[in-house]
Amino acid sequence: MFMRNLKTILLGAGMASLMFSSCINKEGIHTTVSGLNPSAFDSTINGKKTELLTLTNQKGMEVCLTNYGGRVVSICVPDKNNKPTDVVLGYDNIAQYADTLHSPSDYGSSVGRYANRIKDSKLIIDGKSYQLKVNDNSNCLHGGGNSGWMNQVYDIKAKTDSSVVFVIKAKDGENGFPGTVEATATYTVRNNNSLDIVFEATTDKKTVINMTNHCYFNLNGDLSKDGFDQIMYINADKFTPSDKYYIPTGEIKDVTGTPMDFRKAAVIGEKIDMTYDQIKNATGYDHNWCLNTYQHGKGNDQAIAASLYSPKTGIKLSVYTNEPGLQVYTGNFQGTGIACKHGIKYPKHVSVCFESQKYPDSPTKINNKTKGWEISNPILKPGEKYYSHLIYKFSIENQNKK
Repeated sequence: MFMRNLKTILLGAGMASLMFSSCINKEGIHTTVSGLNPSAFDSTINGKKTELLTLTNQKGMEVCLTNYGGRVVSICVPDKNNKPTDVVLGYDNIAQYADTLHSPSDYGSSVGRYANRIKDSKLIIDGKSYQLKVNDNSNCLHGGGNSGWMNQVYDIKAKTDSSVVFVIKAKDGENGFPGTVEATATYTVRNNNSLDIVFEATTDKKTVINMTNHCYFNLNGDLSKDGFDQIMYINADKFTPSDKYYIPTGEIKDVTGTPMDFRKAAVIGEKIDMTYDQIKNATGYDHNWCLNTYQHGKGNDQAIAASLYSPKTGIKLSVYTNEPGLQVYTGNFQGTGIACKHGIKYPKHVSVCFESQKYPDSPTKINNKTKGWEISNPILKPGEKYYSHLIYKFSIENQNKK
């Protein structure tokens, strides 16, 4: 943790002041601390204006977002030497985010209405079958992918220096899903260097809701190299194995004796075993863990669900959520050769994504009464409010610990 003597406090205050003063790059353009040009995000997509919003606190943290997909574009936090460090992947202009043909991505997005996969794109509610959009083999992924919420322009409902509320209204039948849904994604930068995210939704017809954030993290300060040297912890005794199409088999398996066991923090590259069938199929981690922080039908968003640590920068990310599951993905499909933020071409396995959520394919498993999946019920009824809480908290650690 930061030293709490007067010298360090004064240094931190000075750094925060320096970080959040106006920056001018070599071309004379005003940029954010993370090096983004806000004007590169000014556009109109499907008749709605997009922009870059900047949230800050007084402790040396800056978060930049765009209302296109309710996305986090950058998270800049001080490293162990008080150097501002951008720790998430993304693009530095709205054109690339919106070009779903040549540079498709879910970088930093608010995913809805159903994150992850639904098998065979079939949804059954009260005996009625709904055909969903097919966009991942035969499955529906992230609510329809290119036409899902991550590629729609959210309205900006409220904005302060440290918080923004994005809102989206989805029509009944959108990508095959029933019910008109109004959803919000509220992002707040707190003075403990955390990004607090709250997803809420209501519906006029029984439907499924499963929202999450899709930040891809690399805490090393160098996004041109893979992130397998980061140290990861996952607070879970069990996980849900999946088939070759990333659909859970229905089994809930103990992590003991497998490379899925991160109950003791470990270097990802030393833990991963590409001969293990689950990892071999995904060419890395892309699985849902059943969190120990979810007990008796309730999630404890005050207990650490997972963490990531970089010995290079000293930056530690702690993840908290009220959700039962956490999909952990290690950038297995990255490394496309596309120039991304600041022209960097991200390699394969450059990042780690922590997706707090209901278990993948929960609607199918719940409908089939698969044992153990009842805690992951995604059904939202009229008059009810969906609530999902996710916190990314950043700190400095001087040694390897959870």
